[in-house]
Amino acid sequence: MKMKIIKMKKVLIALDYNPTAQKVAEVGFSMAKSMDAEVILLHVITDPVFYSTAGYSPIMGFNGYIDMGPIQLDSVDGLKNASLQYLNKSKQHLGDNTIRTMVKEGDFADTILQTAKEEHSDIIVIGSHSRKWLENIVMGSVTEKVLHHTSIPLFIVPTKKIN
Repeated sequence: MKMKIIKMKKVLIALDYNPTAQKVAEVGFSMAKSMDAEVILLHVITDPVFYSTAGYSPIMGFNGYIDMGPIQLDSVDGLKNASLQYLNKSKQHLGDNTIRTMVKEGDFADTILQTAKEEHSDIIVIGSHSRKWLENIVMGSVTEKVLHHTSIPLFIVPTKKIN
């Protein structure tokens, strides 16, 4: 019996604002291009307060890479605009105008899974780093949660710095 080859037509790349997101975008994009697949860049706004309190202005990791100018981060709309600009800069960096960008609100893992389903994505690309070791022990990482609840293949890009 001949094996059926599964054609990967749509790749969903989930990006957070961590400095390592650029690597995740590049690796996911390279894979998608090699399969001639459509690319969607997704950023999930999970908690507007997080952006203002964590000393974690959303654009921080991309300082040298993105010149954002002043941004309203005190409203969800402001965050959505900043996030869209961020994804569009990533899209420019990858140099492909056919890339689609999406910003959604909600739980990281749930929103990634829901978007993948709605978009009929064939594969989800995600980075695997944890921001806080305690959060990882207590709750498990977003990547782990996505892995446990998806039937769509996951392509996990390790983003920890190797010393």
